[in-house]
Amino acid sequence: MPEYELQGVGQIGIPVTDITRAISFYRDVLNLPLLFHTERMAFFACGGIRLLLSLPEKTEFEHQSSIVYFQVADINRVHQELLEQNVHFLDKPHLVAEREQIETWMTFFKDSEQNTHALMSEVSV
Repeated sequence: MPEYELQGVGQIGIPVTDITRAISFYRDVLNLPLLFHTERMAFFACGGIRLLLSLPEKTEFEHQSSIVYFQVADINRVHQELLEQNVHFLDKPHLVAEREQIETWMTFFKDSEQNTHALMSEVSV
């Protein structure tokens, strides 16, 4: 068994094809704080995890990203606000799991670069 322990997620990379358009979406639509950017990449803060948007360095990295699940307190309100900003949702907020006194709700959407992401909310019942 390995003698090390992973300490957590420090950054999530999201490939983009248009860095200017992607910065606008993540900053102006998702309302994430832009830490800094260059011509090829941008860094955003998201609840203690850094999101890196970048133009792929090689063709093997030109693909959609893993799904980033953005945690929100009121999934229905945020869903409605993003719909009003013309965000393309793949579904409506829906219950995906119930455990003890907590319900987990999700809804999936496309970013400006056609990556699929999700909003999630854990609600006490």
